[in-house]
Amino acid sequence: MTTPIAGVVPLEEKEVTVATFWPSIAVYPFGRTIGRLGLLAWPGVYIFRIGYLLAVLCIPIAIALYFLRLAPRFGRRYVLSNRRIAVKEGITDAEIKSLDLDRFDTIDIVTHPGDAWYHCGDLVFREGKVETFRLNAVPRPEVARETFLQARLAYVGVRNALAGTDAA
Repeated sequence: MTTPIAGVVPLEEKEVTVATFWPSIAVYPFGRTIGRLGLLAWPGVYIFRIGYLLAVLCIPIAIALYFLRLAPRFGRRYVLSNRRIAVKEGITDAEIKSLDLDRFDTIDIVTHPGDAWYHCGDLVFREGKVETFRLNAVPRPEVARETFLQARLAYVGVRNALAGTDAA
């Protein structure tokens, strides 16, 4: 171990991964369609719903979409580090795009039809009223949003403390 406190690394030393988020299969249009089908509530008697039956019938397609997330050209994962948020390809380490943690001040959650089935939503990063970044179909978006905001708060706070200012 090279740091006195496990997991704590100075900003100047290196970039360290804080969390990794894999998008839900709702990131694909057909995955979102499966979610819409699963939410159909007719006839709505006890646990008997047509949506559950349709969801069971779509299991083979859902499994294929699940493993498609790992594919180098089709899959994506969202990586939060101590400096930025990066979108990377599947299981490879190829970066597609990134956003520094000081390039946003608010995060909105946008849900689409079918997202409720997967408990996911899009995270829209904004600086003022301008959208600077978007992460699609993030599972448990409220938890992810808080994680990103806490990482931003720590990054900006330390950077400002080192610069001798107290503005966040």
